[in-house]
Amino acid sequence: MAKVVTMGEIMLRLSTPGNEKFIQADEFDVCYGGGEANVAVSLANYGHDAEFVTKVPDNPIGECAVAALRKMNVKTDNIAKGGERLGIYFLESGASMRASNVVYDRAHSSISTAEAADFDFDKIFDGADWFHFTGITPAVSDAAAELTEEALKAAKAKGVKVSVDLNFRKKLWSSEKAQKVMSNLMQYVDVCIGNEEDAEKVLGFKPGATDVTSGDLELAGYEDIFKQMVEKFNFEYVISSLRVSHSASDNGWSACIYSRDTKEFYHSKEYRVHPIVDRVGGGDSFAGGTICGFVDGKNFKDALEFGVAASALKHTIPGDFNLVSRADVENLVGGDGSGRVQR
Repeated sequence: MAKVVTMGEIMLRLSTPGNEKFIQADEFDVCYGGGEANVAVSLANYGHDAEFVTKVPDNPIGECAVAALRKMNVKTDNIAKGGERLGIYFLESGASMRASNVVYDRAHSSISTAEAADFDFDKIFDGADWFHFTGITPAVSDAAAELTEEALKAAKAKGVKVSVDLNFRKKLWSSEKAQKVMSNLMQYVDVCIGNEEDAEKVLGFKPGATDVTSGDLELAGYEDIFKQMVEKFNFEYVISSLRVSHSASDNGWSACIYSRDTKEFYHSKEYRVHPIVDRVGGGDSFAGGTICGFVDGKNFKDALEFGVAASALKHTIPGDFNLVSRADVENLVGGDGSGRVQR
């Protein structure tokens, strides 16, 4: 069992019931989630020692967010308390050709004002095997970007493997600022995860003629930019999820990876996910599954296949968290995607 630490913002999610638009909703469904928190839940669910680090307000809503993590067996001992509020995001789930829509209400959230002094990183990373963060946290505020770098320095001082999910959020910052901040943080990263938009907006690499809306994935373009990214940042692995959006309810889902040491490029099996129940958290479940594969000791191809299968299954589950079991993922990797009733 590996110790994996993730750090970021956990938020209150308010989503419209079913596929209602905001203007139709008389009530919202409530759950909690956030990129790094979702990864921690996946890893805890697969049996690893997962810990989530953040700052939440010292009030009942903050306690509810922490309780949601504890319920999933995520360790919360080093979560700081304080600040003004918990961030909120509103979700309107799309269907067919109507896209989903997210509205953020996270200004002045507790994590946005957190400082390194709020955390004992020497203690947090003691005995840790892996640290994961995303591009969302540095985008929240300049203070959060500084906090992220301090955490990365502490992790590397302890010899901890580091992964990032680039996760560009245009509603939080510009591509220009993302590239300035994130390019600096890449010096600490061993495993880089992202999709085609992330690679372009966050690091300035565009994978050839790929057009996910038309379903045209030019894999040679991905291999080319992966090699460039390895050359520039010395990543051990570069990984991209590949989502082909036939509609909001119907996606093709696969991934590819490039190994610095073996110089191999590998494309996973593709799953047709239809109908999609909830795609929010799909990328986080992919990151969590792939990290699980690595810390399990799988080779990079098998780790990728585990991550892709895990995230394909997540699309069938409402809420941010991926609640499938390790056995569920292994069955799908093994070829059982029948969906037959288990008796």
